Amino acid sequence: MNAIHRCLMTTTVATLTVGGLACAEAAAQGAGTYPTRSIRMVVPFAPGGISDVLGRIIAQRLGSSLGQQVVVDNRPGAGTTLGAGIVAKANPDGYTIMIQDITTHAINATLYAKLPYDSVKDFTGITLVAATPLALVVNQNLPAKSVSELTALIRAKSGQINYGSSGNGTILHLAAEMFRTMGKFDVTHVPYNGSAPAVAALLADQVNLVFATMPAALPQVKAGKLRALAVTTGKRNAALPDVPTMIEAGVPGFELVLYSGIMGPAAMPRDVVARLHAEVVKIIGSAEARDVLAAQGAEGVTSAPEQFTKFIQSEIAKLGKVVKASGARIE
Repeated sequence: MNAIHRCLMTTTVATLTVGGLACAEAAAQGAGTYPTRSIRMVVPFAPGGISDVLGRIIAQRLGSSLGQQVVVDNRPGAGTTLGAGIVAKANPDGYTIMIQDITTHAINATLYAKLPYDSVKDFTGITLVAATPLALVVNQNLPAKSVSELTALIRAKSGQINYGSSGNGTILHLAAEMFRTMGKFDVTHVPYNGSAPAVAALLADQVNLVFATMPAALPQVKAGKLRALAVTTGKRNAALPDVPTMIEAGVPGFELVLYSGIMGPAAMPRDVVARLHAEVVKIIGSAEARDVLAAQGAEGVTSAPEQFTKFIQSEIAKLGKVVKASGARIE
């Protein structure tokens, strides 16, 4: 059982019941004619990462089920606070929503000395949609074929090995910092504007390792261009069944789950939230979505809106400790 399942009582795609869907659909009936025009889905990340991929998967299918186009609007920058800020300030009429993840709310709440919004009060949780590991990947030129060999190499070349991330304080950054502090060695941080750019830098041999999102890493690993040493969840991932977990690879207690969800501005009408929740839950529960998500190394998970909000609050408390331990801080 991984961390996301321990922290949240959720409905997984494997246990989604007909009765549960019926209740959600009944609650959604009050949404009336919504939507009557296109919906904007803000993705506060660059194209190519897990949030962008998930956002596009959901947007396409949500548009079909709602009868209106759902337009993906990539707004990377400022450590995801740019995109999140747009949603926090948007009209809460259901026509602006976002795909968020562990960085946008749980991490940034502690990382930033001052945010232009409240990570809980200024948003409406709709549902979780997926959980996925990060993959510790290295360039094929690096002479390390396991986590233990990588650790030995880092210690032998203290200060000379660097790692790429999707930006200061992001989940990729914190994963590497957890690795550094648990291993008690020195590595140099090189931030990029997203997981895909960080992986591109790794391919170009500009950095030595990356804790990458699965969509960015999988194609390169399967093509033999990058070597996957471990995944960060408590169990192995079906997309990389031969790759051990960090715990199996000799780093006790190392577990980090990248979750993603759908949110909107605070004070959204309850009937609109119910409609969106019901449609997204159906999408995540479908065999088609399950297969697409699995190909990206992701597992579909859903939650009631209230559960999602409580989960965000618990993750802020938990990951706040990791942020403080890493020393990351943005004024």
